[in-house]
Amino acid sequence: MTEILVSDVNLNSVCEHFEQHCCVDQNQHNLSSQPQTPVLKRHSNTGAKLWGRVRSKLLRQKLDPQTVQSKNWHMDVIEMNGIKVEFSMKFTSRDLSLKRTLSKKQSGVFGVKINVVTKRERSKVPYIVRQCIEEVEKRGIDEVGIYRISGVATDIQALKLAFDTNTKDILMMLSDMDINAIAGTLKLYFRELPEPLLTDHLYPVFMEGIALSDPAAKENCMMQLLRSLPDPNLMTFLTLLEHLKRVDEKEPVNKMSLHNLATVFGPTLLRPSESESAKGQHITCASDIWSHDVMAQVQVLLYYLQHPPISFAELKRNTLYFSTDV
Repeated sequence: MTEILVSDVNLNSVCEHFEQHCCVDQNQHNLSSQPQTPVLKRHSNTGAKLWGRVRSKLLRQKLDPQTVQSKNWHMDVIEMNGIKVEFSMKFTSRDLSLKRTLSKKQSGVFGVKINVVTKRERSKVPYIVRQCIEEVEKRGIDEVGIYRISGVATDIQALKLAFDTNTKDILMMLSDMDINAIAGTLKLYFRELPEPLLTDHLYPVFMEGIALSDPAAKENCMMQLLRSLPDPNLMTFLTLLEHLKRVDEKEPVNKMSLHNLATVFGPTLLRPSESESAKGQHITCASDIWSHDVMAQVQVLLYYLQHPPISFAELKRNTLYFSTDV
């Protein structure tokens, strides 16, 4: 039985998850009393066909006004070649699925301000970021669709709980967990920050800077914006930036180009919190703001991904020069 929470932004990922896991146990019809070694076999084209049926079903439900407006779970079953997919689903709007909230428990890491976490850990980059990146680079950098394909929600929630409670077995959990769940946990961490990594305060300036047409002016603005970030935010951003560049180096294998990675992470790192979103002068709906700015958010991250290596020390040195020249 699979439960799916379908939002406007994860429909394709849900369907791809079904395609990847369409396999059947050959021994399920074996009546022999002798113990058998389980053998999993994928029926020819079953994955693609079942994926098509699930996708079609989800799209039809998404377009059904009654289903979209309902707050209840909708049950359904799809069967093909001995594989039965039973699932329940309900839809949630972007307003809810992308909402940033401050955690009431400041002892954890999810929903806690990044400066609070780094100060408590006495680190420059949060432990969760470092460990997830390390595990992805160890065994997930060649994975097709890494960061694009969703992990199993229950696995992600298990990792979230482990990091929040500082479980001693976290390293063992990471080594045993599906790599897409680890990638999903990293994305979830950034998505649940009460303030985006690139901050609410600087968000309007990022939007203005990326729109500049003069290359020299854009370079100066975009670098100055990085210098304006708090140290924990800047160090974490640069760490993630170099990691994503290393993922891109394997693009012929993992199919994740810089543009694909910017599309995945741009809104996650830049999307402003609800209070800042409400300040839009000409746009009143949070989902409209999301649609209006998402391409610019992608372009901001893509700019930095395509930029030559950026050094924390060099940025800070230039800040010092800028201050003493006044």
